[in-house]
Amino acid sequence: QVQLVESGGGLVQAGGSLRLSCAASGRTFSDYTMGWFRQAPGKEREFVAGIRRSDRSTYYADSVKGRFTISTDNAKNTVYLQMNSLKPEDTAVYYCATGNTIRPADVYEYSYWGQGTQVTVST
Repeated sequence: QVQLVESGGGLVQAGGSLRLSCAASGRTFSDYTMGWFRQAPGKEREFVAGIRRSDRSTYYADSVKGRFTISTDNAKNTVYLQMNSLKPEDTAVYYCATGNTIRPADVYEYSYWGQGTQVTVST
């Protein structure tokens, strides 16, 4: 089993920044993908960013490219999401996930999920 715990969410004004962290514990896999997803009220969960632990290849949704950066500290089993130039439409619960993915943006390819952390961007 893998346990994922997110932190770093909060309330920020538009244009501001936040950094989310996701600490993994339990059985972790060096070839898995770590991903960030988000879900706004009334909407489906959507892919935000992903990183392969093996070679640190990164993947981003078009909506966050150039504003968000995903990174990982494999020694600490932690993945980060640096979010800059935040917009009100970024408001959502952000989830960390991990799995043995072929398509990092596919929510169904992730086996383990955290509980989520709320990010609210005010105007």
